[in-house]
Amino acid sequence: MIDQSDNVLKLSSLNRRMFILAAAKVVILGGIVSRLFFLQIKENKKYLTLSDKNRIREWKLPPVRGEFKDYFGNIIAGNFEAYQLHIIPEQVEDFRYVITRVKDILNLSDKQFQKIIKKQKEIKSWETLIVADNLSWEKFSKINNQLYDLNGVKPVVSISRNYPYKDNYTHILGYVSQANERDILLNTTVKEKFVQGLKVGKIGLEKSFENILIGDNSIERYEVNAYGRRISQLAFKSGDKGEIIQLTVDTEVQKFANELLAEKAGSICVMDIFTGEVIAMHSSPSFDPNSFVFGISKDEWQLIRNNPMKPLVNKTLSGNYSPGSTIKPIVALSALENNIVSPKFTVNCKGHEHPLELYGQKYHCWKKEGHGFVNLREAMKQSCDTYFYEVARKLGVDRLSETAKKFGLGKKVFNNLFENEKNGLIPNTFWKKEILGKNWLLGETIITGIGQGYIQTTPIQLCLMTAQIANGGYKIYPKIVLKKYDQDLKEDKFQPLVKNSKNIKIVQEAMFSSTNEVRGTSYRSRIDDPKYQFAGKTGTAQVKRITKQDRELDLKTLEIPYEERDHALYVAYGPYRDPRYAVSILVEHGGSGSSVAAPIAKKLFKKIIDRHQIRKDFNSKKYLDI
Repeated sequence: MIDQSDNVLKLSSLNRRMFILAAAKVVILGGIVSRLFFLQIKENKKYLTLSDKNRIREWKLPPVRGEFKDYFGNIIAGNFEAYQLHIIPEQVEDFRYVITRVKDILNLSDKQFQKIIKKQKEIKSWETLIVADNLSWEKFSKINNQLYDLNGVKPVVSISRNYPYKDNYTHILGYVSQANERDILLNTTVKEKFVQGLKVGKIGLEKSFENILIGDNSIERYEVNAYGRRISQLAFKSGDKGEIIQLTVDTEVQKFANELLAEKAGSICVMDIFTGEVIAMHSSPSFDPNSFVFGISKDEWQLIRNNPMKPLVNKTLSGNYSPGSTIKPIVALSALENNIVSPKFTVNCKGHEHPLELYGQKYHCWKKEGHGFVNLREAMKQSCDTYFYEVARKLGVDRLSETAKKFGLGKKVFNNLFENEKNGLIPNTFWKKEILGKNWLLGETIITGIGQGYIQTTPIQLCLMTAQIANGGYKIYPKIVLKKYDQDLKEDKFQPLVKNSKNIKIVQEAMFSSTNEVRGTSYRSRIDDPKYQFAGKTGTAQVKRITKQDRELDLKTLEIPYEERDHALYVAYGPYRDPRYAVSILVEHGGSGSSVAAPIAKKLFKKIIDRHQIRKDFNSKKYLDI
């Protein structure tokens, strides 16, 4: 017989277990309910966002770059639609399969295929791999038709750079190419807006104005399926385009300068003598900047790099050249300003047989038989070296240096606008002692007086020098970027560079005689029509010391090895009666300035003056439209 107390104990134990089990169920169910409440109500926004991140993808697109325009509003660096193919490796189930399919569709070579594979290994799995950056419409369409079998492949219509005038503006604008690690590290703006395929300025104004040209990224938002394939576009936020930059350059004059220097190495600069606006600034030879936009081929790069005429060098800004006799107007002006000589000061030039001799060193005039007795005007007209030897000796290098620097020689014309612009060098006694640790010699003053020795200038500096002589000796501030609604500066606002305006007039008349009077060194390049008539000064800069044997041989330019030939220079301004434009012309290893550079100026001035009225009319209309 079972004890009643045992039954009670068993029932009590069972009840306790049932209570504990029920309590546990209640706790667990309560925990589940509270957790669901927490997830669905309290943390709703957080998990909705996380869910959307799996479902929604965001793409940052390359910004649309601002344009460059010339003076007349013509686009000289613009944009075009480029058809591209992107892949994000982490979104591709079988990368090898997909890229092989792409290879077949686009008919890629084995070399191109291996390049893509290599690139894929170098980037992070979530970064965009650009398989092709400039597809034809036909290939772009083929890819779009095969997207059902290409998970993770993204056809993109992108905006890329285009230079419609090809090699005409290369050394002004520079070019863009794909941003590299250095570009990103050195520029925070590029770093912030970087996406795969971003093009940035590498040299020239493209690089100088990078931060205002680059623009803002556009943002695309897409809904994707479990495989990362796009289902639909949800939103698109358009980024702002970069700024438009307008230059002072006239494309027609710039193109003509390119034509005039065809097959030559050199530079042509044209500047407004009152406003300082650069009308043309060409360095030759040049190259097509479009070649760099999507990456230049090795063969094309080697052709450019190994060209003996050095197309990569901006000769206008980076070329340091002895100015030769183009410095003589400054030597004459400095001597007049310092009351060293008068216009009637005369020297007897006896030619090679009786050179100037100082401390055992002989200084010859270029003319074998000599020029006879010459004053300042005749010496400038015939470019008599003996006369300027004597003037330089009396003047001294320090006073000459001071005047030369006033007129823009020896320092950058555009300040820091162009990264590759050189200062040149206008030497003096302090410079030699400080830099070379040696005392200045009288013989060095003598040769500086004819633009040889230590003195180095750039073609743009010579153009500025000439412009300030032409405008009566007033300082101007050259510019190549047009500030909107700038008014032309009036002469009375200019800072005078000379003490006596009569001295400038004497130099101007001497330069006129050099071009327009018999025996003038550029007389054969004169224009009789007053509309086009100009005044100028030839220059021939030696690249090696002329020995006694060289003088006896008296070889013609074509008989001398190219790299040993003199540089040909010419500076001028016109029209003479009502001056408006200054030019500088340099032809590397061209020989004589009178036979090579001056004839180029004759053609150039006709073009410049004919374009002047067009520029003037356009300028008037522009202000009327304000």
